Amino acid sequence: MTSDLGFACSCCGAHHPELPTSPGDHVSPVPVAPADLSRRAHRFVEIEGLRVHRPDIRRHRDVWIEHGIPAAEIDRATAFQDRWGGIALPPAPFYEGGPRILSAGCPEGPSSEGWSFPAGDCRVSMAYGFMIGPDGAFGIHGYRWTPLHASTEGWVESLALAAHARRWAKTITRVTGKAVEALDLGGFEPVPEVQGVTDAWWRGEGTLIAVYRGEAVGLDAPQCLEVHVYGGLDEWGLHGG
Repeated sequence: MTSDLGFACSCCGAHHPELPTSPGDHVSPVPVAPADLSRRAHRFVEIEGLRVHRPDIRRHRDVWIEHGIPAAEIDRATAFQDRWGGIALPPAPFYEGGPRILSAGCPEGPSSEGWSFPAGDCRVSMAYGFMIGPDGAFGIHGYRWTPLHASTEGWVESLALAAHARRWAKTITRVTGKAVEALDLGGFEPVPEVQGVTDAWWRGEGTLIAVYRGEAVGLDAPQCLEVHVYGGLDEWGLHGG
């Protein structure tokens, strides 16, 4: 787990306090979005997101290696921290808002799937945590590992699209449980940039549909299946860059 007061290592159980910052360590509150995001997601990160101090996980490398964590897994977590660490985004419309701040933690494993590492602390008490899986997918892990999007970029794209759709839709309809299976997605196309795995977005004439299956699958709880239907969208509302 990471926190503003330090770093609690899940592999050795030790608490590693963060080094104090000096005036020269000032971090701009404006995050820099990765260049490979869509224009819509790029605007979302830099306009609606914040950048805070991110823990330096490189200084835990020797301790982690001593506890049997492969160097390649530490490198994966470090690369995530360099790219996403310290970025705080507005709450997601599901999963109780998603991670409070994107931040890598101590790699965990091995499991039947491989090694994973935490992607950031939850905003509220949850039955699962947010993780980056062995293949780089962004997902949740509680009862089982459940990839939501094929990458963190996909997760961020989904947040940006949800914020955009809420702003421009004339109607928003929430569908839950068994009623979801009755939805007809004929004539809709998947939105590729969200890189959906368990979750997905679909685009049709005047309508965007967000499908949230993660909790239903990951917690073996079909009653948690939920869909948000955004209607009355014009061309800009459907795409937004």
